[in-house]
Amino acid sequence: MSTTRKIAGAALAAAVGVSTLAACGGAKKDEGSAASGSPKSKTVTLVSHDSFNVTDTVLKEFEQQSGYTVKVLKSGDAGAALNQEILTKGSPRGDVFFGVDNTLLSRALDNGIFTPYEVKGLADVKPEYVLDQQHRVTPIDSGDICVNYDKAYFADKKIAPPQTLDDLIKPEYKNLLVTENAATSSPGLGFLLASVGKYGDEGWKDYWTKLKANGVEVVDGWEQAYNERFSGSAGGKKAKGDRPLVVSYASSPPAEVLYGEPQPAEAPTGVSTGTCFRQVEFAGLLKGAKNEEGGKALLDFLVGKKFQEDMPLQMFVNPVTKDAQLPELFTKHGVVIEKPETVAPETIAKNREQWVKAWSSLVVK
Repeated sequence: MSTTRKIAGAALAAAVGVSTLAACGGAKKDEGSAASGSPKSKTVTLVSHDSFNVTDTVLKEFEQQSGYTVKVLKSGDAGAALNQEILTKGSPRGDVFFGVDNTLLSRALDNGIFTPYEVKGLADVKPEYVLDQQHRVTPIDSGDICVNYDKAYFADKKIAPPQTLDDLIKPEYKNLLVTENAATSSPGLGFLLASVGKYGDEGWKDYWTKLKANGVEVVDGWEQAYNERFSGSAGGKKAKGDRPLVVSYASSPPAEVLYGEPQPAEAPTGVSTGTCFRQVEFAGLLKGAKNEEGGKALLDFLVGKKFQEDMPLQMFVNPVTKDAQLPELFTKHGVVIEKPETVAPETIAKNREQWVKAWSSLVVK
């Protein structure tokens, strides 16, 4: 759900009112560094993007069982947070970094900011999400960047909502779609990558030429697109948004139900399942961490069943472990994306900058 969605992934969770965790369970003080000859540190620091969240009772249970106090240091969006860790390489601000996704993974690995660690629960993680065989990072959650549609609009107009990327360039959907800038937004970049995955390096530019001709609107970020321009969201309705199609997440409909006032029986928005790009978020032990043992324990916790089943309603992302169950809100109002577009992290790393530059020249300028 991190981004980047996401957040990545996971911008949606932040936008619908997730509270900030300055220091979860932070009543205890650090009892010293983990350096040789000094008392073992009882504080473990998680550096993350702004959308990280966990139920207090779930985190307290980990703290009680492990003996560690968790401090959460939020650092803006995923890209900004990763940049800070690269700049402080070797002298990190914390012990574990959470929130780098597959669009930025190679950049993180190439800069060598992580120490390899194979988590105890790795066998429970679905193998398709394990993208680093050296275990410098561990997959924590997944989510899908997809076009969402306003159900009421299409019902009123008696038009079938689009379901594929090809549909979006058809005349009946002219001037209906708003997306985020691929240069400044995780979901915007994910949507660009969906087109790359679908049409290849030779075909995606032609697709965007047609999409531009069909009236796609580009705004800076998810908040503006979803909560101001999109007619189907609670925020968009208040802002009198007039675009019934928006690039968001497959988990947006459950969030609209959960935070609806009053809570609707059915989600007011739907998902165009053939427009999606799969995002995977990772966490890793930071090289130079002051509390390596605490960091390892925290990583074990992040792939544990308790945290994995807590995530969906906290960050609106999907678990990556085999036995984790989704809450009823997700199974009733969410959709499962069977065949999302994907692009290999190394291919993204090699081409991301030139793709974004070409996209900007083609669509924005």
